[in-house]
Amino acid sequence: MTTAAANRPSLFRTSLRFVALGLLLATITGVALTQRGPEPTSAPLMAHQPVVFPDGHLLYVQRYEVTISEWSICVAQGACSLQVRARPGHDPAVTPATGLSYPDVQEYIAWINKVPGNSYRLPTIEEWTVMAASVLPKTTDPVFTDPSLTWASTYLTKGTAPRALKHQGSFSTSPEGIADLDGSVWEWTQDCYSGVSEVVDLDRCPAFFVGGEHVAAMSYLVRDPARGGCAVGSPPAHLGMRVVTDRPL
Repeated sequence: MTTAAANRPSLFRTSLRFVALGLLLATITGVALTQRGPEPTSAPLMAHQPVVFPDGHLLYVQRYEVTISEWSICVAQGACSLQVRARPGHDPAVTPATGLSYPDVQEYIAWINKVPGNSYRLPTIEEWTVMAASVLPKTTDPVFTDPSLTWASTYLTKGTAPRALKHQGSFSTSPEGIADLDGSVWEWTQDCYSGVSEVVDLDRCPAFFVGGEHVAAMSYLVRDPARGGCAVGSPPAHLGMRVVTDRPL
């Protein structure tokens, strides 16, 4: 046997070691990547036009509510703690993620903003109202005239939207291309409702406004709106989220 032939088994074993080491490094690298946050290509699909406010401010709004599939990526990467599963017959890729509390949506926003350059947030209740003005039904005369009680006035209005959870695009679309603002999912905003006149630190805020067919104040820990929030009138059907940004895309 020649020297070269004698060395073949040793060379083969060495090659296997390098292959195994490469696979190990690839696995470790893949885990590290998933822990950093979403890929830039997985950015939210935004409406084709920004919302223009009277003062000239432009707001760029996610076209649809965050879906179960989008939410599940956050869960898979360990950034969102709540697992959301699609009901039988519902496609998670086009079904809004619901049953979300205010802390839940903050986990998602923190995760999606890990991508450099991202600056997504929840809308204010004022922004949400302007966004939805073109698709929401005209309101009747308010029950309360005090501006601070506008949410209570609208909350007393009898609901007309279907309460069943439907896939994205099942309801109206605004002129800017924002879908389902008048649907069965109420969306969290960043505005605190504390029941007092003085400003409350957001870290200690007991409730936040949610926007839907009407405006409601919802306890920040509530995931099932039938079990919390304002006790007057019909409660929101589902709690979900939609992100906005002030930065041009």
